Amino acid sequence: MNKLIPDPPCNTTKPYSPNTLFMIVPDTDTESLLAHACESLASANVIASDFATYLSGPQRNTALAIAQIIMLAELAVNRALDNIDPQG
Repeated sequence: MNKLIPDPPCNTTKPYSPNTLFMIVPDTDTESLLAHACESLASANVIASDFATYLSGPQRNTALAIAQIIMLAELAVNRALDNIDPQG
């Protein structure tokens, strides 16, 4: 017996459009964006470090590794800020 295989449906989905509930103003300057990113990373680093104090063993090591990755990202953002506006 031959079974008929239906044709795949046409792609009728509309293109992706981001939710605008939380949106960064499009004309925000790069320095401001980096400054806010730096502050957010600093806060995330504190949260991860504080959280690690409640853990032990491998879980503590994982939380501290996450804190270190956040710190490295913060250093990169700070360097980008220095490149934009050297203080010397």
